[in-house]
Amino acid sequence: MTTGFNILRSHLESEQKRLTEELEQLKASVHPSGERREGSPFGKKEEEATETSELEKRLALENRIRDQLAEVEHALHKFEEGTYGLCEHCGQPIDPARLEALPQAKLCMNCKAQQAKNAKGKLPSG
Repeated sequence: MTTGFNILRSHLESEQKRLTEELEQLKASVHPSGERREGSPFGKKEEEATETSELEKRLALENRIRDQLAEVEHALHKFEEGTYGLCEHCGQPIDPARLEALPQAKLCMNCKAQQAKNAKGKLPSG
């Protein structure tokens, strides 16, 4: 099992590097606000709306990458604590097949299914 965990740790470290690089590239690709594209035939309002839309998309992507990176880093931290592979809810070992499919998994399948069931039962707020 230790060899399997070493492979999973290596996958997590590779994923951490990939996500970090992707986040850095995304930040580097941002156009300074003073930099404008050539004029739009619909005027400045349409250009600003397009820029706002692009900014919202980029921020959403950046947040998703940050969330994924946090999950990967949390899993790597669990290796250092000696708790990797244990369900954070019930403390039981997580099925190795689940960890192979999702190395940053925090919950065993039973607890994940219960979490999903509980989430479906909640009424939407607002």
